[in-house]
Amino acid sequence: MNLVDARGTRCPMPVILAARAAGDLVPGDVLVVLADDPAAAADLPAWGRLRGHAVRGVDHGDHTAYEVVIGGASAAR
Repeated sequence: MNLVDARGTRCPMPVILAARAAGDLVPGDVLVVLADDPAAAADLPAWGRLRGHAVRGVDHGDHTAYEVVIGGASAAR
């Protein structure tokens, strides 16, 4: 599993860290981004749409885990 722990950072850092990690991945890979900044709820999905990735957030109370499927936007529709 590819994991980015962006908890404790403020946007745009969760997106920047996700973009850096995604650069090493291939279509179909899954990147999990942990974030506790409320702005990430809008920023990470917006970044995913721009890049063609499917993004799904799973709320864990004190943080959200965003599952990013690299190149998976068309498959998620």
